Amino acid sequence: MTLRYLIEKEFRQIMRNSFLPRLIFIFPCFIMLIVPWAATLEIEDLRIAVIDNDRSPKSRRLTHRIENSAYFQLTRLPDSYDDGLDAIERDRADILLEIPRGFEKHLVKGEEAPVLVAVNTVNGTKGMIGSSYLSQILTPQGEDVSIRYRFNPHLDYKVFMVPALMTMLLVMLCGFLPALNIVSEKEIGTIEQINVTPVSRFTFILGKLLPYWLMGFIVLNICIGIARFAYGLWPVGNLLTIYLSTMIFTLVVSGLGLIISNYSATMQQAMFVMWFFILIFILLSGLFTPISSMPQWAQYITYINPLRYFMEITRMVYLKGSGIADILPQLGVMSGFAATAYTLAILSYCKQQ
Repeated sequence: MTLRYLIEKEFRQIMRNSFLPRLIFIFPCFIMLIVPWAATLEIEDLRIAVIDNDRSPKSRRLTHRIENSAYFQLTRLPDSYDDGLDAIERDRADILLEIPRGFEKHLVKGEEAPVLVAVNTVNGTKGMIGSSYLSQILTPQGEDVSIRYRFNPHLDYKVFMVPALMTMLLVMLCGFLPALNIVSEKEIGTIEQINVTPVSRFTFILGKLLPYWLMGFIVLNICIGIARFAYGLWPVGNLLTIYLSTMIFTLVVSGLGLIISNYSATMQQAMFVMWFFILIFILLSGLFTPISSMPQWAQYITYINPLRYFMEITRMVYLKGSGIADILPQLGVMSGFAATAYTLAILSYCKQQ
């Protein structure tokens, strides 16, 4: 009965703040609708200059293939290599392709037909991806190549991003907001009054966490709906698998939030500590770039990052249709994180009292 009144009090406090309810539900919608389009590694409309020294049917066909690609925009046809480099230096082209004389002759004889590619790599990522796109066009000259892309057939980067963004939102809603709420009670002095009442510490903490857990699951369903109607993305696997994983992950992040709240005396201090952890967790979670592309020392750090495992689960269930048996390693690690986090939260709470 006491827990019921504590939960009711939390909801009253949340609704009394006119800004917080809007933030809780508008922020996830903003993230899900804007970030997949803005934070993308897809490169389109790369400006390319082509020097055709061969002027043969095959060289013209290659130029047309590049021009008709969705990734390239043919901006210039310079007469010489120096003119092409000048276009790159003046930021009028991103890539320069020079087709040498005898290009068609080499292809007819079945020989390799070398071409020269110069790429502006001031933006290293843009240059690397642009050269990779161009290589895919240049490589199959006269050969029929059939490529099948599994799990993401259209190579849509949003499909890679959307399931992972749900993880970030759950961290903020179920982990850090309740922690800030507890710190605010400590800052204004009401937690000392609660400590001298018959309300147990466990009941008090549970009353703080449950409302945000509930809102976290509501927001998760909103995100799933946005993914379905805005991006046409629906889990290939069972939706209940995501819910089960979310329950365990929620325990992990709320446990981390409790540890931070125990050691924080003010809201400002708690927010700085949380921002530090959010930044490290997101950068080392595989949200934007694959973990395998990180340096070896960074890959070792990701093993103690709970966001990594939940992002793997959401992507596996959404894209590959993985079941419980497939994600047992990730669930086991997250369960270990949850047990460790709550043990440390209890010990630190007793130490601070």
